[in-house]
Amino acid sequence: MNLQPTTPLTSGWKLFGVIAALILAMSAAILWAHADPVEGVRSLIRATARTSFALFLIAFTASAFVALVPAPWSKAMLRERRYIGLAFAFSHLVHAIAIYSYGRLAPEFWPGRTGFANVPGSVGYLFIVLMTVTSFKPVARRLSAVAWKRLHTTGMWVIAAVFASSYFKRIPMDSAYAIPFGILLAAIAIRQVGKIAQANKRRQAATRGGVQYPTEAA
Repeated sequence: MNLQPTTPLTSGWKLFGVIAALILAMSAAILWAHADPVEGVRSLIRATARTSFALFLIAFTASAFVALVPAPWSKAMLRERRYIGLAFAFSHLVHAIAIYSYGRLAPEFWPGRTGFANVPGSVGYLFIVLMTVTSFKPVARRLSAVAWKRLHTTGMWVIAAVFASSYFKRIPMDSAYAIPFGILLAAIAIRQVGKIAQANKRRQAATRGGVQYPTEAA
């Protein structure tokens, strides 16, 4: 696949560093803007949920957009998907720290939650950790290509389900949550249509005796 070159500040670990720095700067600004630390941390929880969602959507749809719209921007999304995924994990780490801090500042928070309510988020974080660890080559080499792909594909769908559940259950309380829920459904549709497009291109390549279209990694 012929990918367009990127500028030094928008590729690889430098891209991750820029995104991580922006998340930290945003976090500091939110906490500084609130005189009440409890409200500041609550705002930070909401903000990092949004940054995590945005980064997840990019990683989730990258391969589909390349199949459907093979443009420089979509190819860049796919090329940088690993680092965008790691930036998502970083954003959600900050999100987790904010939730922990809120529990310390508002002791009534954890007793007010049931164990069942914590299961989806806990499972989601488990997959985030597993996917992050196996995104590094020394660890990835210990897995077969099939096992790696199954882990990352399953993890992407689990995280998508956690986001969907989180937004859907809040719609009765605030109709604005229907917006991210609808965006996620659209992303799922794009991913599935992209998968069909990839399969069609592989069949066409096989028919012509050419090289198969690469499958998505996750």
